[in-house]
Order: sequence, then structure tokens, then C-alpha cells
Amino acid sequence: MRRVIFLVDMNAFFISCETTRNPALRGRPAAVAGDPQKRTGIILAANYEARRYGVKTAMVLHEAKKLCPDMLLVPPDHRFYEEKSRVVMEVLSHYTPVIEQNSIDEAWLDMTGTERLFGQPEKAAQRIMDEIKDGLGLWCSIGIAENKFLAKMASEMKKPLGITTLWPDSIAEKLWPLPVQAMYGVGKKTGEKLSRTGVKTIGQLAKLEENYLVKLLGKTGIILHQHANGIDPTPVLPHDPGDMKSIGRSQTLPRDITDPAEAKAILLELAESVGMTARKHGKKGSTVQITLKYSDFHVITRQITVPATWSTKEIYRAGWMLLQKNWTPAKPVRLIGISLGGFAGSCPGEQMSLFDSPGKEVKQDKEERIDQVMDIIRTKHGSGTILRGTLIKHHRE
Repeated sequence: MRRVIFLVDMNAFFISCETTRNPALRGRPAAVAGDPQKRTGIILAANYEARRYGVKTAMVLHEAKKLCPDMLLVPPDHRFYEEKSRVVMEVLSHYTPVIEQNSIDEAWLDMTGTERLFGQPEKAAQRIMDEIKDGLGLWCSIGIAENKFLAKMASEMKKPLGITTLWPDSIAEKLWPLPVQAMYGVGKKTGEKLSRTGVKTIGQLAKLEENYLVKLLGKTGIILHQHANGIDPTPVLPHDPGDMKSIGRSQTLPRDITDPAEAKAILLELAESVGMTARKHGKKGSTVQITLKYSDFHVITRQITVPATWSTKEIYRAGWMLLQKNWTPAKPVRLIGISLGGFAGSCPGEQMSLFDSPGKEVKQDKEERIDQVMDIIRTKHGSGTILRGTLIKHHRE
């Protein structure tokens, strides 16, 4: 099976975070600066409107203001950015538990084998991008490749809001013409060393003898030679395999809806995907949460505690109960989401369910067997090959 690795890179992250809470920054040149009150401060992040004037990260503030005198400046709020980063990583964890955060604003995802759940890589990447953009108001670019290095390089090729693939058969066309200084892992001093030896592009680096690079750069030469040839065997390593906090799915609707019956069918379809993912990764959760975004972009979340479960039916029933309690016909809905969380520290033996009744354990066993059979069929033949009866009408409409 071909490895599929994503690198999700948030675009102009700090200033984009600021724009979510200060819409006046949108569409105007703006930047987060180390100390806007001092001419010696530096630019920490500039939006794309400011970048058109030549403003760059790490540029001294007074130089940036010469290029763009009307640029709006915002002091940094690192706690706010860390919280936004946490929420982004939580969204990414809905798609795979194998996530390696590389910095506050980017992470690798091992998406190998997820095509049955999310479609082909480009389709899955678009879904991630849309969820981050519509749900959080943030932009990202995504690189898709068979290893971490190529995914990182691909993510830099089209910004903002770019999705780029870099498979082995396109390395010569897409990667090799780039300047060697643009290569991930090549710092200023290494770039200067290579430049002095006549190596200007990544393609030239790839064609050098590995032994020559070892003499020039030491062990680093081996890694750079492999990377230039598209080779990177390093796995995506989560900082903690148990870090998955929740599994969720959401759907931005093609039109705003006011009828709860329409929402009910969508909720069940989302719960199917959440349940299947939870079972795949052996995660039973004790918290079900729904998200509703209205036509005016106001968002609410509501949650309920249940006995630890990965049953599609239990997840759906809890979500439907929350949806009924919080549905307002006068407020059109444009996005519906549901998630399962509370994987750690669940106490199923002590928590009473709102749905408990005599003979429940036997019924649960039967429902789990049904879920497992459906999972096997979907994994083998595709997610649309088997549907619950209540969804058939929804899919025909």
C-alpha cells in the first residue's frame, strides 16, 4: 500500500488568528509585530495584503513600515495562538490519530489507508481545508506525498489555500528546479557551502555523489542527498499515541436548512463515520458533542455524557437528543457536526445512561455486531455499499 502523508501548514497563522477576533484587519495590510511601540521590533507574521508590499517575517519593523506605511500592527498574544493551534490539531485528529506536530502552525498526518473514509487524498485535503476555513476562520495549505520531506516541500509550493501533490514521478518536474536554499533542512550556512561548490538547484544536489556530500557536510550530506532524491523513510510519530482527544465529523450544507428532519438524516450519516473511525482505532468515548453553525455564522456547541461507547446508534441517539433540545426553526443552519470524546478516564460502570433499560447489554452486543459487519463491508467495498434504512431516502433525494 502506498504511504499517504499530509503536511498541513497554516497560512500567516498569528495574524490570521488575530483576524478571527478583529474583522477590521481583514482585507487590509496587517502584521503581528514583536513590539509595535518600538522601531526595533520585528515582524512575527504578516498577512498576504502586507506581503504584496514586500513585508516579510523577521523583517525589522521600521523597514517594514517604509515598505507599507499604512500597515496595521498588532502586539503578539502567544496564549491565544497556542489555543487556536490546539483547536486546529483537534480538527486534524478527526481524520487520523497519527499526527506529528512540527510547530505551532503545522503538522504531518499519516493518511495511509483512509481513502474509504474520506476519499482520494486531494478530496480529503479539500475537506480538511474547508473544515478549518469554515469552522475556524483560518486558512491553510496542504502538501500531499508519500513521505514527510516531500509533503513538507509540497506544502510550500502554493500559498495561500493551496493543495499540492508531490509523488515520486513528479520530483524531476516540481522539486529539482527549485533553488537549493528552498529545500527543507538546508540552512543559510549549508546553502552557502553548496552554492560555493556550484550547486544551485535541488536537482544538482540530487545528482552529486553521496560520498562527496559526506566529505563536504558530514552525516547531514547523506540525509540531504536522500531528500533531494525524494527518499525519506522516517515515520510520522505522534508525540503521544494516546493524544487523540476526540473523533468528529461536520458538514457544511449546500443550503441553509430549518427542518429538523433534514438535519436528522445528516446527523446519522455523520455519526456513522464517527462510529466507524472510533471502532477502527479502538476508542470508546463518554462524551458526545454537537456543533451547529447558523446562517449568521454564530456557532454553538452542546454536549452530553454517556456510558463509554463506539456504537453508531448510541452516538447518534445522544446527538439527536441534543439537536432536538437546541433546534430553533427561526434560525437557519448552515453546518452540522458531531463528535465523540472523553476517551481517557471513562467510568462506564459508574455512569448511568439516559438510555438504560433492562436487557440493554444484550441489545448493545447485537448492535456492536451489526456495526462490525457493516464496517467490514464498507472497508472492503466502499462506504456507499451499505446504508441504514433511514438514510436510503436521504441519499436518493
